Amino acid sequence: MKRCMRWLFALLFTIGTLQPSCAQQAEPPFWSEIQAYKEQDRQQMPPAGATLFVGSSSIRLWHTLAESFPQQRVLNRGFGGSTLQDLERYLADIVLPYKPGQIVIYSGENDIAAGGVSAQEVLKRFERVFTAIRQELPRVPIVFISLKPSPSRLQYQPLMQEANALIRQYLDGQPQATFVDIYTPMLNAAGEPRAGEPRAGEPRPELFVEDQLHMNEEGYRIWAERIRPVLK
Repeated sequence: MKRCMRWLFALLFTIGTLQPSCAQQAEPPFWSEIQAYKEQDRQQMPPAGATLFVGSSSIRLWHTLAESFPQQRVLNRGFGGSTLQDLERYLADIVLPYKPGQIVIYSGENDIAAGGVSAQEVLKRFERVFTAIRQELPRVPIVFISLKPSPSRLQYQPLMQEANALIRQYLDGQPQATFVDIYTPMLNAAGEPRAGEPRAGEPRPELFVEDQLHMNEEGYRIWAERIRPVLK
């Protein structure tokens, strides 16, 4: 009996010591995507001075990025359904090492869509990202693409608009920083819509693929037209 008890205590002790170790080894969100980018960099490091596009899947899925900006040497480092917190986590992996000539960011939409996050919190998260970049790359221009109005996320429009206004106001007071409004041109124009069309001020569904969240070629064309004039 005593031998069995000793064996049981030893087993419980082993399990107890293993559990923290397993927790410590848990990979953070988007770890595999970031490692894939780092492996690409090990194979061939992108040249310094590129225009770096970084953020969530709206950046990752921009497959015509190079064609949209033929005058720029672009680098795409978008990943998954990432948030501003995820971007902050991986700055040392997929932003700072490239010594970019300028940085274009699209992030924050997924923060709001996750629920329970205010526009003020989105601003705070963006400020942390911006400050961390500025500490290492003080003179690099930073462009923030406004949060977009997705038909599938219509309920979040007020929060998106509030977050956009707060980030715009913040960037207005920062040197070498630009806010690009893509929200407005992606809305239906004022006037009485035809049958099946969105009301004035609602997102234009024809700019999106079937999921009504990610954009099609026409949606990206609008983005490119708004972003091109502010790039160096």
